[in-house]
Amino acid sequence: MKSIKTLAVTSLAICAFTTLTGCSNMSQRDKNTAIGAGAGAVGGAVLTGGSGLGTVGGAAVGGIIGNQVGK
Repeated sequence: MKSIKTLAVTSLAICAFTTLTGCSNMSQRDKNTAIGAGAGAVGGAVLTGGSGLGTVGGAAVGGIIGNQVGK
């Protein structure tokens, strides 16, 4: 059951990631933030076994890192 939850959270994060990266009118910084948040959400979900808090925390940290890259 735990692996199904992890798969569902990871799939949801990937869907959100691809949806956000499809916006062509975003600045490069906005794109980096969205990509970082998506990657962070997936990483957080995987590292914490699908925990919602881990997914949200990973997305927040990934978004911050993505925003700061290339400054």
